[in-house]
Amino acid sequence: MARPRKHDGSLFRREESKVWWMVYRDRAGQRQRESTNTENWDEAQRRLRERLQARDGNTLPLLRKGEQIAFSQWSEYFLGAFSKPPIRAAKTHLSYCRVAKHLNAGFGEQLLVNLTAEVIEDYLRHRLEQRVEIATSDGKVAKGLVKPSTVHQEFRVLRRMLNVAVRKKMLVANPCAGVEFPVRVKGLFRPHYMTWSEQMIIEGHSPQYLRNVIRIITETGLRVYKELACMKKEDVDLDNAMVWIADSKTATGVAEVPLTDLAVEAFRSQISVAGPGVFLFPNPDNPSGHQASFKKVWATTLRKASVVYFRIYDLRSTYATRLSAGGVADEWVTQLLRQGDAKVFKKYSQMKLQMKREALEKLNRKANDTKSRKPGDKKSSDTGEDA
Repeated sequence: MARPRKHDGSLFRREESKVWWMVYRDRAGQRQRESTNTENWDEAQRRLRERLQARDGNTLPLLRKGEQIAFSQWSEYFLGAFSKPPIRAAKTHLSYCRVAKHLNAGFGEQLLVNLTAEVIEDYLRHRLEQRVEIATSDGKVAKGLVKPSTVHQEFRVLRRMLNVAVRKKMLVANPCAGVEFPVRVKGLFRPHYMTWSEQMIIEGHSPQYLRNVIRIITETGLRVYKELACMKKEDVDLDNAMVWIADSKTATGVAEVPLTDLAVEAFRSQISVAGPGVFLFPNPDNPSGHQASFKKVWATTLRKASVVYFRIYDLRSTYATRLSAGGVADEWVTQLLRQGDAKVFKKYSQMKLQMKREALEKLNRKANDTKSRKPGDKKSSDTGEDA
């Protein structure tokens, strides 16, 4: 039986170096010596604890491998394994590729384990000071400063990359957890609620197929591109007022979605104008494919209707808000949105000022009043209410 040892691991310094070294035993009992690559004793202790945790969790080889991987290598692996369809939509993958170019330029060949909260915050500040460059025939032209929302998107992609590294045991923890974004991002995750009167104005200036899109999303909450734009006619069952979502952003998104009467009429209208193809929204430039984007016609329609621009995806938020305002419980709204996390519901449902005023009209100023008015009591002359 092996003799118990007083210490699981320790730190020491070599005579010729100021850097702390650590010594510990692996799972086989073999004595290991490694440099912590730091002169700070607290940081050296943290790295020793990481080694011991990885050893006890049998992930020490992976952790050592992570210390040899550069960020650019991990970024390339992430884009190939966790960003492409069917894990993520093709448009999402393109967005991740654009972000990865900036991240690789910022972090260069730094090792994955050397990414700290301070390093990431320095990168974010540097990006906020940069200007947008547009390629022209005369070369690159510098425009205005990069928007904070753009930099925040890069930070979110970086956080997901490192979350995957943590799950793969390449990192002990995600350094993004300790990052404070340098500036306040205004308007982030604040969906626009479209009122019914505003919807009527927009529909009045819309082509028929876009009018159908508006009705369908506000009545069903379907995702614009991942679920509706690529929908096939065979997935629509008007007799039973139901549509089948075969592929979605999340696993909970794959489901049967019930339809309201307005949604049934919108689907019936779209089928009549879609033509003989299999897709509900065929691509006019490619009859064998489906509509790729509604952004241009959406922006044009809002401009003609003299409505301030908001994202077409906010129609899904309008659906959630109308359900909530109609008295539907939050749990049911989450299920109708087909979201796996109930916290996401808060991003979609927005209580507007008019709804709050309507709620205030139901204020009961006599709640829990211990004094009860007897028959024949007169009303108070001060408030005009019952005494």
